[in-house]
Amino acid sequence: MTAGSVMHMCVHSIDTFTDYSGRLLAWLTLGMALLTGFIVVLRYGFGIGSIPAQEAVIYMHGSLFLLGAAYALKVGAHVRVDIFYRNFNARARAWVDSLGGIIFLLPLCGFILISSTDYVSTSWAMRETSAEPGGIPAVFLLKSLIPLMAITLALQAVAEVFRNALILTESAEK
Repeated sequence: MTAGSVMHMCVHSIDTFTDYSGRLLAWLTLGMALLTGFIVVLRYGFGIGSIPAQEAVIYMHGSLFLLGAAYALKVGAHVRVDIFYRNFNARARAWVDSLGGIIFLLPLCGFILISSTDYVSTSWAMRETSAEPGGIPAVFLLKSLIPLMAITLALQAVAEVFRNALILTESAEK
């Protein structure tokens, strides 16, 4: 088994996981919209407020954006300043993307993972609950999304670096 085939296999496996996760997370958008509509009808139609429902929207929103970061990277929906990048050929783009992933993205993911550990473990230790009366008693679960985001984003960053390394090595062989 060659290094190239191992990289292809890793890229495929990570991409499959990210695709599945991203498509599953996309359903949270519909859930958020429906629940927000329900909250509005309750509040303005019947004069009833629901803190758990409002917090559920916040939890879905946090889940969507934190766990959807890897999917956004995979499909190229992340923010990119491409004044020069758009004019680059595939090889130059692969260099920029590889170096960006190695120099910036992977260290950022490591920093987020390391710096969030105490924050999340403290929340778990005290089983942190909502500050609102009747709120969702699982703030510790919401905070756990931070290191999970760092892990999933780092995995996708590795896939992107491998994908670009394959572009660089395969174009060099031609």
